[in-house]
Amino acid sequence: MTSDFFDGYLRRLGAADLGLGAPSAEGLFALQRAHLERIAYENIDIQLGRPPGIDPELSVRRFAEGRGGYCFHLNGAFALLLESLGYEVTRHVGAVSADAASRAVRGDHLALTVRVGGAEYWVDAGLGDMGPYEPLPLVAGPYEQNGFTYSLERLDPLEGEGPGWSFFASSGGARRMNFRDAPAATADFEGMHAWLSTNEESPFVRVFAVFRRDAGGTDGLRGKVLTRLEGGKQTDERVLSGPEELLAVLGGLFGLDLGDLTPADRAALWARVERVHEVWSAQRRAAAQPVRD
Repeated sequence: MTSDFFDGYLRRLGAADLGLGAPSAEGLFALQRAHLERIAYENIDIQLGRPPGIDPELSVRRFAEGRGGYCFHLNGAFALLLESLGYEVTRHVGAVSADAASRAVRGDHLALTVRVGGAEYWVDAGLGDMGPYEPLPLVAGPYEQNGFTYSLERLDPLEGEGPGWSFFASSGGARRMNFRDAPAATADFEGMHAWLSTNEESPFVRVFAVFRRDAGGTDGLRGKVLTRLEGGKQTDERVLSGPEELLAVLGGLFGLDLGDLTPADRAALWARVERVHEVWSAQRRAAAQPVRD
């Protein structure tokens, strides 16, 4: 693989302004911040019924062309980029859960650890509204970043599985991510990707979602509800008015180049967003109704 293979990806990250040199903790932190700010977590093509594969080289090309992806795409490509820059990267099988007590590792998340400068870090560009803005040292304990609180704990082995780590978040749609110490490869995630990207029971198929992280918080779009999360608290919420506003937000706030979408694609995406929004609105109204004897 030639060095210029990553040029478009690095331009998307604004690498010329990051002062990258030899591998360093400072460079690693700068790269994760840039990744979260500039390459959105999104499932547009899954919503349109044509999920992209998770081959990291394919994801590198997609990012260079202005698109994003979910964890298998984001962390898969990021790992490949970091290795090309001389970082020592290990991929791990992980799992995200809304249950803070869960110890499961189902393989629905690709986790990364990076060793540089004699230290090891947990690195993640693929947790949407849940993950930290900067890497965390792979050391058990609490962490705070700009009003968001996190923690890392060792994960005891379950039967047939080795030990690992658990990450806990105080905000976002999920609360815990577990991963095993053992190294993994892209092939280990193919089966789960097929289910997550095509099965009607998958949250990635059921709900359109886009996220972008910056130093102050997270912008999130679920269906047509756009929110802003800062310091672990929601500070803004509004409902998008139509397909034109949806496309403007995707291209502006989230920095996505959707030039490859046909008029039919755009109409189909909005129709799906509206359909899911109606279900969500009905559930929200029902939850707000007072309980009567």
